[in-house]
Amino acid sequence: MESFGARLKREREQRKITLDDISLATKIGTRFLTALEEEHFDQLPGGIFNKGFVRAYARHLGLDENQAIADFVAASAPSLPETPPEETPVLAAMAVRVPESKQKSRSDNGIPWGIVAAVLLVMAFGFALWGFHSREKPVRRVGVSPPTGTEQSQPASPGTTIPASQASPGGSSAPEAAPPVAAPVSNAGVFVVLLKARQDSWVSITADGQQIMQDTLAASAEKSIEGRSQIVIKTGNLGALDISFNGKKLALQGRDNQVKTLTFDLNGLRP
Repeated sequence: MESFGARLKREREQRKITLDDISLATKIGTRFLTALEEEHFDQLPGGIFNKGFVRAYARHLGLDENQAIADFVAASAPSLPETPPEETPVLAAMAVRVPESKQKSRSDNGIPWGIVAAVLLVMAFGFALWGFHSREKPVRRVGVSPPTGTEQSQPASPGTTIPASQASPGGSSAPEAAPPVAAPVSNAGVFVVLLKARQDSWVSITADGQQIMQDTLAASAEKSIEGRSQIVIKTGNLGALDISFNGKKLALQGRDNQVKTLTFDLNGLRP
């Protein structure tokens, strides 16, 4: 059966398209395209970039993109060795072979081998039972006493005048209810990161844990992202991006076709 990489290479050669042609159109380095065809997946940047490279490759050749990604996932999935079943003390004890004596039913010390085997089995069962109870022993919960901040009404001292608004129908005084205290409102700052593409660039953008974008940012296009705690930008063509933080343009962060992840917070670009 034809492998994933061999099928890509065959489709490309049938269309008389070179790896340089694909690299020029998709902005993906030829070494990454070669790694796909030769199935050297450990040489790829990993994560979402691998699927993005496969999608761009298939799109350029006119192949089914979703099928190409599914074939890549199946080809790159690691094969896991079967884990042998865990040997329990009981099974270990049962696996012990009782040596057969020369037509004798007793050991050299005069103890019947049947009794020895029974003792070993009982000991193994006891160890297994002890281990089970030690794992299943419930965690003791420590009781929590109720809060002691509740104030109790104190009897009024003699001669103290109680306002009518505070007096209960029965004549006893009721404590005045304290006004509700407003909960503090979080007012975290907001920062803005602006991307301008001078060339087509693969980007994946996450703001405050939410996926914002995962596609190609075309040449001359812009993308503005707002964040409160963190913005993470992954790109496969860092040298083609102009990046600004809160309106201030940053220095060039890398070279063309460089794969890198940038992280921003309220203080700017993290080192």
